Amino acid sequence: MSRRSWNLAFTAEPEEVAGLRRAMRAHLELWGLHGVVESAQLCVSELASNIITHVGTGTPATLAVSMNGTYLRIEVQDPDTRVLPTLLAADPDAESGRGKVLVDAVTDRWGVYLRADRKVTWCELATDLKSPSGHGGGPRVTRAEAVLTLSGGLEPPYPVGREGVHVAVAEETAIDLIADLLHWLRAHGCDPDTALDRAQEYFEAEAAEGSGQ
Repeated sequence: MSRRSWNLAFTAEPEEVAGLRRAMRAHLELWGLHGVVESAQLCVSELASNIITHVGTGTPATLAVSMNGTYLRIEVQDPDTRVLPTLLAADPDAESGRGKVLVDAVTDRWGVYLRADRKVTWCELATDLKSPSGHGGGPRVTRAEAVLTLSGGLEPPYPVGREGVHVAVAEETAIDLIADLLHWLRAHGCDPDTALDRAQEYFEAEAAEGSGQ
């Protein structure tokens, strides 16, 4: 699976945070990294909110997401190079100050570095990948992606905001492939309904095993 780095410019406004969370979820689902979606969304919320609180509402900023080996790397960049975020022991009754504590709790590592024109606050989350281009969904998902790619249903990721289109195209291709397989089974004297029932049983059993149920 190709996981191309992407970035999204945004304005540090409270109403922008929800959009950043949606973009993060869409990309991670496209990348097959479902296990880190909630933690990644939390990090994006806290890093963006930190800019709003400490740099100022309306500050131009950028969210950048990439893979560092098998780690998901999240960066939030802003133009203020004067003050660096620090990890403080948050008062349980305090209304603010918990952001970095939360980021520190859910990530494997985080930090801040300065460039000539901007500050970059970053964090990394471990995934269940065995290799940067591998897939955490198991061999069945890997085989399915290979088939979808050969069928033209999977192309390089669409730009930010078009992931829904990408997934919809892949879904339609997958449905067509399933229909083709059912035709093949019937043409060879097999019962398509029985095959669908068995496939559903396999899927549900393996999905339950994978989720620990």
